[in-house]
Amino acid sequence: MASTRPVDQAKLESFMGKMVGDMGAAMSGALVIVGAKLGLYKALAESGPIASEALAAKTRLAERYVREWLAAQAASGFIEYDKATGRFEMTPEQAMALADEDSPVYVASAFELIASGYIDEPKITAAFQSGGGVGWHEHHECLFRGTERFFRPGYRANLVQTWLPALDGVVDRLKGHAKVADIGCGAGASTVIMAQAFPDSEFVGFDYHGASIDRAREAAKEAGSPANLTFEVASAKEAPGGDYDLVACFDCLHDMGDPVGAARHIREMLKPDGTFMLVEPFAGDSVDANMNPVGRMYYSASTMICTPGSLAQEVGLALGAQAGEARLTDVLRDAGFSKVRRAAETPFNLVLEARP
Repeated sequence: MASTRPVDQAKLESFMGKMVGDMGAAMSGALVIVGAKLGLYKALAESGPIASEALAAKTRLAERYVREWLAAQAASGFIEYDKATGRFEMTPEQAMALADEDSPVYVASAFELIASGYIDEPKITAAFQSGGGVGWHEHHECLFRGTERFFRPGYRANLVQTWLPALDGVVDRLKGHAKVADIGCGAGASTVIMAQAFPDSEFVGFDYHGASIDRAREAAKEAGSPANLTFEVASAKEAPGGDYDLVACFDCLHDMGDPVGAARHIREMLKPDGTFMLVEPFAGDSVDANMNPVGRMYYSASTMICTPGSLAQEVGLALGAQAGEARLTDVLRDAGFSKVRRAAETPFNLVLEARP
């Protein structure tokens, strides 16, 4: 039924302005994927001010497509355009975000992750109607590629430098001969980073998704095949072995159907004085605390990926990507952890330390 309240014309125009902006953002995301795949951003960052003809020649691409892509990027504010010269260029800040895959703020890969939401929309729409789930393995492969590439820069910037040192005594152990499990490791970005940083410790990554483990093994080869690193197919509640000094979960516990059961199994995997490091999306403890750009992104991803993934599994607790510290602490305490504290945070992640 339509609202009987009168329409405020100024508010309507403001809202429509927002919608047009969001429509442009949604459409331009596909062009970010194109630019990253074809090396257009990298070429722009390297060349300085350049015309479409020269950029097309540099990248060996069709000029008419390059010209239109450049105009779209400039209209989006992703690159700069000089009307006087007709040339385009990238600022250092734009290049960090879109051209440099080693930058801690590289985000171009996020748009490949986002693309999976559009591709898989029919499955999620059907799940809204049935109440069923959509497993991680049921998504388009661009989700797996995008997730690996999107999360890797943040892990590379924070994991060894900040997060592990924030845990009580863990780095000293890792410098020795510690045993570490990375549960729900996906394509192995976090596991590879840790194994390279601490060559005297032993690391094993577990994930139920066979294709992700295949990719993780490829990533290990790309990293020089560290002798202290292995990957195995296993779910969180079935990961074998014990006596681990450290078990970690990176941005995945909320995706699990039974996070309490998974955390309980992790506690059993640990030595009596071992540590569980839980890295989760940053969130406040209430909906209103997450009414911000990060919360918008995470709630949307949670609707399309995380919540359906959990509902596809046993228990189906469906924590969602914005569970927040209080809810996550409840999960860990229900699993038998007696000590839980926030060890670190970034604008995108919470890092909790839990001990038996």
